Amino acid sequence: MNQKHTPENAHIAFIQSSWHKDIVDQARDSFIFELGQKRISHEQINIFDVPGSLEIPLQAKLLAKTGKYDIIVAAGLITDGGIYRHDFVATTVSDAMMRVQLDYEIPILSVVLTPHCFHDHEEHHNFFFEHFKKKGAEAATACMQTLQNLSAISQSS
Repeated sequence: MNQKHTPENAHIAFIQSSWHKDIVDQARDSFIFELGQKRISHEQINIFDVPGSLEIPLQAKLLAKTGKYDIIVAAGLITDGGIYRHDFVATTVSDAMMRVQLDYEIPILSVVLTPHCFHDHEEHHNFFFEHFKKKGAEAATACMQTLQNLSAISQSS
């Protein structure tokens, strides 16, 4: 984090998967809303859409390499489509995001969720629609805490 940056002027990247976009959008919208309540302007947040969750780590790495962002948030919904092992995809995405975070020393918050059971019907859709709203708000709280910690670290060095 640039030493001049405080949470109020931080630059935030929000990467989101386009699979189940209507659900994943809820995390983004509640994240932006909650940060707005904490005086973080939506102009400080750049949104990046990627096709699926597997594309999130590379997008995070490319953004981290720019040095422009203080924190990166990733959101996606990895479901068991019966064709491939969704747990493999989830592990791959999580491990890769952690590697980018450690290599570039830029925090990456994850709202990439892998439900044990998701069927594309109204009941599950409605549940995860609301659940992603909650997770987006939780990510905003985590983002503020992380930015405050980074600010404190930069002031003490």
